[in-house]
Amino acid sequence: MIIGKVVGKLWSTRKNDKLNGQKFLIVKLMSEENKFLNELFVAVDIIGAGTGDLVIIVKGGAARIAINDQTVPIDATIVGIVDSIEVEHE
Repeated sequence: MIIGKVVGKLWSTRKNDKLNGQKFLIVKLMSEENKFLNELFVAVDIIGAGTGDLVIIVKGGAARIAINDQTVPIDATIVGIVDSIEVEHE
């Protein structure tokens, strides 16, 4: 699992039929140093996240397991909204 921040939404009227009904959000990943990377990617949202939310994301096969359909062509799913993060520094 990885942490990211929702920075936008994506709409698509023409897409694979198996993607119909899915909500797409644009996410920035958080690095191990708790900084956001400039790279953006699209994730399917199954929990009702919104712009500005810190989220937990699963990728690959776990993304398809999260929506209970191994045949859907996705590789990232938002599975949780982060309430807080505590990191112990050495």
